[in-house]
Amino acid sequence: MKRSCWYSIVALLVAALLPLTAFSWDRGEVERFATLPAGDNNPEGITADKHGNIYVTTFDPTGASAGRLVVFDRHGELVRDVVVNPASGALLGLAFHPMTGNLLVIDIGAAAVRKVNPHSGASSVFTSIPGGPGVAGPNALTFDKEGNVYISDSFQGAVWTTGKNGGSSASLWKQDASLTTSGFPPFGANGLAFNKNRDALFVANTGNDQVIRIQVNPDGTAGEAEIFVNSVNGADGLIIDAHDNLWICANQADEIVVLDKTGRVIAKLGDFDGISQHGRPRGLLFPASLVRVGDWIYVTNLSLDLTKIGLPQAVDSQWAAQVTRQTISRLKAKIPPVRGLP
Repeated sequence: MKRSCWYSIVALLVAALLPLTAFSWDRGEVERFATLPAGDNNPEGITADKHGNIYVTTFDPTGASAGRLVVFDRHGELVRDVVVNPASGALLGLAFHPMTGNLLVIDIGAAAVRKVNPHSGASSVFTSIPGGPGVAGPNALTFDKEGNVYISDSFQGAVWTTGKNGGSSASLWKQDASLTTSGFPPFGANGLAFNKNRDALFVANTGNDQVIRIQVNPDGTAGEAEIFVNSVNGADGLIIDAHDNLWICANQADEIVVLDKTGRVIAKLGDFDGISQHGRPRGLLFPASLVRVGDWIYVTNLSLDLTKIGLPQAVDSQWAAQVTRQTISRLKAKIPPVRGLP
């Protein structure tokens, strides 16, 4: 056999033995953290208390079911499952206020932020969003260092604000065309978070597949809004870590996209791996919100068949329609090494 032929055979054998993962994103391992009680559908918002317990809200804009607050301990065991009352069935973002300790829950169906008793579910209006139900679309919330609350508005392309004790009506902080959408899913401003220096607020625009950066002026007012990055497929929930990396739920790609502070993608984590025999999504299915606790990122699998709320079919609608038990996933808060990245 000619020497050149031997070289070809050796080259092919070496290529065959090279690990394929060396040329793709290391997506980590996604675990099922918890399963919601039977009948509790479409978990959307998620937060954690100081003990590491995980709190989740349910989302049903049809009004067929009540909005619920479901609480799990650190091990994924159910602690309580209560109806938020009064409230619509369409509950979204939630968080504990860092100063008052109050649990705030967004009720998009009532265009309001509610203060909710985390044990009984009893609620009162913390603040209302101008425009009212059907016009306003409050979706997610975050806080500044003074304890002021900032609320994204998916329908009016705005960010509203109120003090740490709320008020009858929130005040407009920023409204901009970049926070609106004619895309799909039809939600503009969504997840939001301040960077470490508090000189910028980053806002996911779901329908436009974008993240918007809003300058924060020294006096706390809003400056210019600009597109920070494009092509995050269904940018939804958003958190920022201590290194100013952005962790974003890409709800139409069934993954978590991690960007550095320049907008460069440095990780794509998780994926969809089908439906189990028990009707549970494996991996991520329409991931909507995320929260970090210690070394873990916890993610709600909204698993929403958009056709059931009168919207066109999405790529995962038929999979979501197969889900009979809703889940929360978790994955390590670790950015795997990427070739060419320091």
